[in-house]
Amino acid sequence: MSWIFAPALRRFVLLAALASLLMNLMALAPSLFMLQVFDRVFSSGSMETLVMLLLLVLLCLGAMAAMDVLRARSLAWASTLLDARLGPAVFTSLLQASARPGGAANVYSLRDVAQLRGFLAGGGVLALFDAPWLPIYLVVITLFHPWLGLTAALGALLLFGLIWLNERLSRRGVEEATQASRQASKFIDACLRNAEVVAGMGMVGRVVARWGRHNDAVLAGQNALSATQAPLQAAVRWLRQMLQVAMLTVGAWLVVREHVSPGVMVAGTILLAKALSPVEQLSGGWRSLIEARAAWRRLSAEPVEPVPNSLDLPEPRGQLDVERVVYALPGQRTALIKGVSLSLKPGECLGIIGPSGSGKTSLLRLVLGIWQPQSGTVRLDGADIARLGPQALSRHVGYLPQDVELFAGSVAENIARLGEVDAAEVVAAAQRAGVHELILRLPQGYETAIGEAGAALSGGQRQRIALARALYGAPRLLLLDEPNSNLDAEGEAALQQALAQARAAGTTVVMVGHRPSMMRSVDRLAVLRDGQLEAFGPRDQVLAKLNAAQLPAAGQASAAGA
Repeated sequence: MSWIFAPALRRFVLLAALASLLMNLMALAPSLFMLQVFDRVFSSGSMETLVMLLLLVLLCLGAMAAMDVLRARSLAWASTLLDARLGPAVFTSLLQASARPGGAANVYSLRDVAQLRGFLAGGGVLALFDAPWLPIYLVVITLFHPWLGLTAALGALLLFGLIWLNERLSRRGVEEATQASRQASKFIDACLRNAEVVAGMGMVGRVVARWGRHNDAVLAGQNALSATQAPLQAAVRWLRQMLQVAMLTVGAWLVVREHVSPGVMVAGTILLAKALSPVEQLSGGWRSLIEARAAWRRLSAEPVEPVPNSLDLPEPRGQLDVERVVYALPGQRTALIKGVSLSLKPGECLGIIGPSGSGKTSLLRLVLGIWQPQSGTVRLDGADIARLGPQALSRHVGYLPQDVELFAGSVAENIARLGEVDAAEVVAAAQRAGVHELILRLPQGYETAIGEAGAALSGGQRQRIALARALYGAPRLLLLDEPNSNLDAEGEAALQQALAQARAAGTTVVMVGHRPSMMRSVDRLAVLRDGQLEAFGPRDQVLAKLNAAQLPAAGQASAAGA
């Protein structure tokens, strides 16, 4: 994913680094001010010198505050740019993977993006910009006196040693706690998807008990992590205070021995506090750093790349060719689809029938392009449909799945496929689907909010609105999977009329169905059995072939019964 490190992102990070440089240089001013007050103002009694020093330190502090704001804003801009570049690509990859069997493993990738964005825009990352300036402060302290520099250097080494030990001991615990939390979240998502079954079959207690086991694992991981980190973080804070005491002790000894002035002692102590402050912040925010690094590693392992822009091809006529398509689920040797070939001319309607598990829906998903075959090709007007970009699919392909899902929003927004609502196109699609009058009877008509997953609608209403969504924009290829499964007689009649209008407009239709009534309107019929094309051709010829094959089987069954 090196593409996300665009020049604009690098510029923001470099700007934050430059602001950190100027900030840390300006941060030397209070210590030098204290040194000058003790060594020059006290000895000379010059108020003019004190005023000039005060003006200079105020100027430096003002510049430091301005650089602090600039750094924070630069990192906020960098986090926004990171999210803008990485978020859509990750979400696109997630949607595409989730449409394939077993492809939802990276469902939490967007949370990883949010983790990175929050870390980059949060306060924890500021310590990473300030900590590298610790050697500069140590050099300045050493210039005051070598013993002061040695005390500060030894203390800094001890602090870094504790932080390194904290990282080594807690890295695995943080990753395990994160993984346990993800497992618990996955279980909750699965339960919510099946809440109706859980409540209707009295499974609530057992589901809660199983969630409790997941949650116990999360709590145990957090407690174990706290047991490891709490003593180390307390040791860091204790050592930080002890270093301040040690610095004052060494400084006081040097003053008594008249090796340094009191101003050097005070200035060195202030500088040490400033130098160690980001180190202590690193210790406190180490978990967020580990989590951000783990999120980056997970995202780097995902095949996330920006979706290339496809060539804008001419509007297709609707010629569909399935060429020797073979498809098997990942990790399975037995193919679901075994060398299926068929062809449809523009405006033809194909019905696909066969027993359950014969591969009908799988073939439909291959034709749609959301599944890609191991061999063979599905072509729309000669172009590989799996290579068509989302814009081309959105304009030229309509799809009605077996399990209808609508989105929270208005009826019009759902028909418009969540794009900009073209009122004329929305009404035209609803009229083609025969659902215009039904929508007008809803409380707010096309502006009716349907709730999450269309909860405010009946199953039949959802299916008819989903048909209007499939017909939105007058697509050249229309794919329907059990389009009448939830329809009453009125809805089925509207569906038949919609199919007749689509065919008359030159739309190629592929439809999976079980009810014989739906097959009356098709031109061609394909019979699948065990993933193989048992028969394909004009509807009447295929039905005659099936009836002829069933008669001998029925006769044999009668003879056996006699």
